[in-house]
Amino acid sequence: MTKTEKPVISDCEDEDFTCVRFTPDLDKFGMEKLDDDIVALMCRRAYDIAGSTKGVKVFLNGKRIPVLGFKDYVDLYLKDRTTDTGEPLKVVYEQPHPRWEVAVAVSDRGFQQVSFTNSIATTKGGRHVDYVCDGIVEKVIENVKKQAKKTGMNVRPFQVKNHLWLFINCLIENPTFDSQTKENMTLQPKSFGSKCTLSDKFFSQVLKCGVLESVMSWLQFKAQAQLDKKCHSTKHSKLRGVPKLEDANEAGTKNSHRCTLILTEGDSAKSLAVAGFSVVGRDFYGVFPLKGKVLNVREANHKQIMENAEINNLIKIIGLQYKCKYDTSEQMNSLRYGKVMIMADQDQDGSHIKGLVINFFHHNWPNLIRRNFIEEFITPIVKATKGKEELQFFSLPHYFQWRAETANWKAWKVKYYKGLGTSTAKEAKEYFTNMDRHRIVFKYEGPPDDDAIELAFSKKRVEDRKNWLGDWMLQKKRIQESNLPEEYLYQEDTKEVSYKSFIDKELILFSNMDNERSIPSMVDGLKPGQRKVLFTCFKRNDKREVKVAQLAGSVAEHSAYHHGEVSLMSTIINLAHNFVGSNNINILLPIGQFGTRLLGGRDAASARYIFTMLSPVTRAMFCVDDEPNLNFLFEDNQKIEPFWYCPILPLVLVNGCEGIGTGWSTKVPNHDPRVLVKNLKRLMYDEELLPMNPWYKNFRGEISTLNSSRFVCFGEIASVDDNTLEITELPIGTWTQNYKESVLEPMLYGSDGKQPVIQDFKEYHTDTTVRFIIRMSKEKMAEANAQGIHKYFKLQTVINSSSMVLFDEHGCLRKFESAKEILISFYNVRLDMYVKRKAYLEGHLEAQANRLKAQARFIMEKIEGVIKIENMKKKHIVEQLVERGYPADPVKKWKEAENMRKLKAMEEFIDETEEVKEEGEEEATEEDVRLSDYDYLLSMALIRLSEEEKDKLLKDRDVKIDELNSLKAKTPKMLWIEDLDNFLEVLDKYERLEREEAASAVKGVVTSGKGNKGSSRNAKKKANTITVMPESEGIRIPPQITSDLREKAEKADQVKQRMINLREAAKAGDEEAIKKLAGRKRATGPRTVAGAKVVAKKSKEKEPENGQKEDQEQAEDAPRPTRKVQKKLQFYNFQPFDSDPSVDDDSDEDYDDSDDYEATVNKRKVTEKKKANEDEETKAGPSKPRKKSASPKNTDVQKAESSKLKKKAVEKASPDLKKKKRRIVIDDSESD
Repeated sequence: MTKTEKPVISDCEDEDFTCVRFTPDLDKFGMEKLDDDIVALMCRRAYDIAGSTKGVKVFLNGKRIPVLGFKDYVDLYLKDRTTDTGEPLKVVYEQPHPRWEVAVAVSDRGFQQVSFTNSIATTKGGRHVDYVCDGIVEKVIENVKKQAKKTGMNVRPFQVKNHLWLFINCLIENPTFDSQTKENMTLQPKSFGSKCTLSDKFFSQVLKCGVLESVMSWLQFKAQAQLDKKCHSTKHSKLRGVPKLEDANEAGTKNSHRCTLILTEGDSAKSLAVAGFSVVGRDFYGVFPLKGKVLNVREANHKQIMENAEINNLIKIIGLQYKCKYDTSEQMNSLRYGKVMIMADQDQDGSHIKGLVINFFHHNWPNLIRRNFIEEFITPIVKATKGKEELQFFSLPHYFQWRAETANWKAWKVKYYKGLGTSTAKEAKEYFTNMDRHRIVFKYEGPPDDDAIELAFSKKRVEDRKNWLGDWMLQKKRIQESNLPEEYLYQEDTKEVSYKSFIDKELILFSNMDNERSIPSMVDGLKPGQRKVLFTCFKRNDKREVKVAQLAGSVAEHSAYHHGEVSLMSTIINLAHNFVGSNNINILLPIGQFGTRLLGGRDAASARYIFTMLSPVTRAMFCVDDEPNLNFLFEDNQKIEPFWYCPILPLVLVNGCEGIGTGWSTKVPNHDPRVLVKNLKRLMYDEELLPMNPWYKNFRGEISTLNSSRFVCFGEIASVDDNTLEITELPIGTWTQNYKESVLEPMLYGSDGKQPVIQDFKEYHTDTTVRFIIRMSKEKMAEANAQGIHKYFKLQTVINSSSMVLFDEHGCLRKFESAKEILISFYNVRLDMYVKRKAYLEGHLEAQANRLKAQARFIMEKIEGVIKIENMKKKHIVEQLVERGYPADPVKKWKEAENMRKLKAMEEFIDETEEVKEEGEEEATEEDVRLSDYDYLLSMALIRLSEEEKDKLLKDRDVKIDELNSLKAKTPKMLWIEDLDNFLEVLDKYERLEREEAASAVKGVVTSGKGNKGSSRNAKKKANTITVMPESEGIRIPPQITSDLREKAEKADQVKQRMINLREAAKAGDEEAIKKLAGRKRATGPRTVAGAKVVAKKSKEKEPENGQKEDQEQAEDAPRPTRKVQKKLQFYNFQPFDSDPSVDDDSDEDYDDSDDYEATVNKRKVTEKKKANEDEETKAGPSKPRKKSASPKNTDVQKAESSKLKKKAVEKASPDLKKKKRRIVIDDSESD
């Protein structure tokens, strides 16, 4: 271009255009012709221009390129490409802005991108690619994390990015690059001149195009690779790093297939097995103790499995490999042990451990199950000895059957073996000597065994498991009603057991026990642990207070409690709770710090520092006259608590309950005991019942009805002035400290990107009252009023009574639809108990009256000389009494008749007054019995012949006859009414004393002092006392049920009705109706016909926990929470909540009844946000000190604010009137 010529310009009538031609200087580049790569590059650029430039026709070698836009350009890359399954690769395209075009497809070669900036091919990407890619990755990773919970692996953005193929065509204002080749765009996104906001539809399509599946597949591959690293690829004869392992000498050698690994329940059971090695040797037997219960690997995530030392040790000891299927002899020979033998206790928890071990192998290596790889070592749970004769029983039903069939079973000495630790080393050697009797092989019998194992441990089989448990309970009820023997698994000649038989006959006992621990009885409202505490307190009959720790030890001693005493202490503390939101009637007295509403009882002192005793109201509810008719249980050869107590009103409605078991959960709100008493009387007179809405003692808020099973609980809030609000009550289950940390502090300091909405708050509450003073701007106040004050400050919660599941009087779980249904069921049981009580008391009084009559007649005839006993044999004296018509001891004969009646009603229980006869003890002869029948006459003291004693005896006789006549004149309902009236009298007296103590505690602060100094001090105390009371000028803001609450309630009703229709359709076999109902969208429930049929039978459930036995019992009586997930499921589905079977339930003891917004409070984050805000304020300059003003200790600030709020009232009121006003406020608080 250095040589130029004068241009020739001529006119042109064609359209204007620009034409650029060039001829490559091949010599310059040392080329003779353009090679294929250069030509291909130029062709590619032609296609780039056609795809990235709108409205331009591009021709190549005279032919127009068939690319009409960027979408067509993208298709050129993905044409004829397929996924691993052979399906065409899907592409998602969107133009969110005239300047932006984006397309996404799944990549199998790491992250790939094709991008253009102003039609410039940025082959290395740049910030425009990062800008779009980060937004897509963020959305994808949210869904990946949800599905990756099963793996438990952390998913990072770059891992998701590696599965994306991103196409971008954009127009950027004044783009910048890092080189002249312009391959990497470096301009900051804020300077792009436009935004790329992709739609939700686009993101939804991205998730469906294969990206999500690709990421999940990669995660599973990575998880499997990590698991494989935990396994040894070769067999080792010696192992290191496995604590407490007693390895077999031949394990890992050529004889490893002959070796058996014994898995024991704890170290004590290991000692038992090691003692047995003296019989069988150690060459082919190894032992490894399990720490409690094995993880449920079927529902555990990858992280849990990787970090579980128990699982990793088992894999290492046995030589297992995840990649092996063990379907060949070669793979079986690669194992270090040829058999696994489970040696657990013969109780329900031991059965659960066996089931979890079986589940571990079945889930990972089902072929080992089919090869009869697993065995069990059973030990007797009961031994009966008589002389040198010994009987062993491997199940309690077998023992009870033998006892029922053996007339002189009392002559046998019975010993219960609760755990393997009860057996001695000598007994261990006996067990291993008779190995064939104790060794039971688990035999695989086909698909029914696989189905049974999945039924017991799979989360997907919750409905089937519910049916399984329900059918078992009904069958058990029928067996008891028909007096048929219970089925038991281990017969005398049992050598093998199928997996299905084990699941259906043994493991099911654990599931039922879990329900018994978690769900109370409808009759007494108690769980077994609570019932044991009450039984021990009645037995001790303490008149003085006792330490909680000591009482827990006493309960374990007297009630055959076989778990840790820590859980008992928690149970005792919970029974004594009396703060708002806990018990309406506390069975035990809280003498000390048993916890407050500040933390929902979690602030209780240690059990060794606090005391308790029976509440005076307790005995008024549990009448001592009912005890002879209760069905007391026997365990460890001692009488323990009854099957259920029978209070005079339904305690389950009084104090409510909450619990999660296997198959069912339950939640019953508290109710007013006085309303219950009125309704019980109305039932007696066939009158219409009063409404029974939830009611909580000393709660000052309001509970409104949404529908028959849903109620809204509101706190109390008042308006003091245009900028000030006062909260004086929180909803039930919302604890003061949690509310402050999870609601008010985020509103004050802001959280999750939200700006602060209040200016300040102060606290003036006590352990029993709530008082927050909140200041906010007029703008925010208007915003709160528009939204609804109670909703804005989260002062409303929903009380759900749609999952009231309880054990009925027969011990079967039953779902009650309303409090009325519970009350009527209780009424029938309780009335029947009064009939039995009346009959029992009449028989007892009549026997006593007859005895006194006979004794009075005997004394009179002896005085008159009609009867002579001097110098005569007892036999002749008795014959003389019989001839004269004297009856055998009426009281003794009556008791014998009562005992026979009880034995016939329940053969497996014995009269507690009879002792087991020791060996060699002779039974009384018939003649001895006949002679002893008259001891009540012949054993009277001589002093009874005196005139005073004679007159007293005659008087006692007349009194007893009058009592009998008076009792006969009363009906069972009259007896019940007397007890109810007495209960109300005792309750009124007790609550009056509580109010007086509370009032004296408040008034006691203001005491009279001597001199000016004392008066000043008392005046200051008086002023401080006033600060905890509500403002006299505050205007109460009445709560309102918002439209969204009503909509949710209506939706819940619709879901409930749809589920009812679904069940009815399934029962009727209406396939069309089932399809129609199952096909509709709903919050929960099945979407298939098969699922609909399952749901038509029962409800949701919870899996067996994998924690320690003590932890399960400890969780039994702990206050249970309304978790966020649980509340959502219960809100949209009237079925009980189903908990995750793979999660230990150890945290149940620390549950608190917080609402959704206070489910988890991260104090550290709140503290950091506070600090950050304070730092910002420091940088910005001086401002109002929030932290200091929020403290109630600043007396000057309190006085200033108090004077502002009360200025007018103080100016008008006299000192006496001010005192009177304050006193009235205190009295009002008490009366509420």
